[in-house]
Amino acid sequence: MIVVGCSHGSHLAKKIADKLKKPYFPLEVTHFPDSEIKLRYKINIKNKDIVLVQSFYGNVNDCIIEALFAAETAADLGAKKITLVAPYFPYLRQDKRFNQGECISLRTIAKNVDEDFDRVIIIDPHLHREKTLKHIFKISSTKLTADPLIADYIKKHIKNALIIGPDVESYKWAEKTAEIIGCESAILKKDRISARKVKVSFNKRIDTKKSKALFVSSKIPKEFFLDIKNKNIVIVDDIISTGHTLLETIKLLKKTGAKKITCICVHGIFAENGLKKLRRTGAKIISCNTIPNPVAKIDVSEIIAKAI
Repeated sequence: MIVVGCSHGSHLAKKIADKLKKPYFPLEVTHFPDSEIKLRYKINIKNKDIVLVQSFYGNVNDCIIEALFAAETAADLGAKKITLVAPYFPYLRQDKRFNQGECISLRTIAKNVDEDFDRVIIIDPHLHREKTLKHIFKISSTKLTADPLIADYIKKHIKNALIIGPDVESYKWAEKTAEIIGCESAILKKDRISARKVKVSFNKRIDTKKSKALFVSSKIPKEFFLDIKNKNIVIVDDIISTGHTLLETIKLLKKTGAKKITCICVHGIFAENGLKKLRRTGAKIISCNTIPNPVAKIDVSEIIAKAI
């Protein structure tokens, strides 16, 4: 087995190889003056199991082309098996045709991955109607989760935590994390106005006299009070993209008296200066290192190595 780091996977590929005690080599990737991609394996990969590590962030479309080129080149050079490790995998939101004439991008990218790879490993894919990767890919697929890693970080660094999910989509991450820790959790309500504008609210009213927020818990089907003031609030989500949802969530929680707020995500994209905007709120921001960024403090290389 050889672990190969693509241009957006080298931050994890070396760590994965070290944990597996397998050789690591970076893929040589350059661009022609017209921006076309050129890549090269500088090692002999004939009859080898190749693990390509590529996280699809930044210029996502270049990352996709690079991974597909790398896979087909590996096959041409005689690789025995080709696995794609995609800590962050793109184009999963568009899993149906929401408006007439739209591309179902999930279906399109899945076909390409099926054609060029033998196996795919993804951490916390952003799935909606599809619940497993088995319904997306025809090849062998493995869905990993960073929930235990996030829970472990909270246990070590944050006492008296209250886990908050900013919307229904974050439900599975927030509740699962709270279950592992053994603390309370609650999910807020989000109304998306546009790609860059959201409105976040409590599921129920706020009792201002008691300075406590009234939530509906996913565990307890009746209304109950959670003391915001005396808790260390931890907002848990799978992706922070522009950060608009979290900005609205932080603003809402501060109105109820929340003092200490930490935001933790699996995939820190932080588009459009999202990280800078979030830091201005005074909240602490933490992410896993599926995507390299200044707050990527939670390492996912161990769970990937075990899955391989």
